[in-house]
Amino acid sequence: MLSRPCSRVACPRDAVATLTYVYADSMAVLGPLSLSHEPHSYDLCAIHAERLSAPQGWQIVRHQVFGEVGYGA
Repeated sequence: MLSRPCSRVACPRDAVATLTYVYADSMAVLGPLSLSHEPHSYDLCAIHAERLSAPQGWQIVRHQVFGEVGYGA
């Protein structure tokens, strides 16, 4: 699989996580990098995945693959 860049502007790092928003539930869902790029999601590098914050009143759900620690390599 080819690597994908982080979606953050001017970030040169490879993405390791995928962020998706569920607007109806005021939820941001962050999980392992998806197998393919989805048009309504954002691929993030380890640094931006760790720093992720959500608007007030929103919930962040972080999914991790069993056995992984954080999003860093």
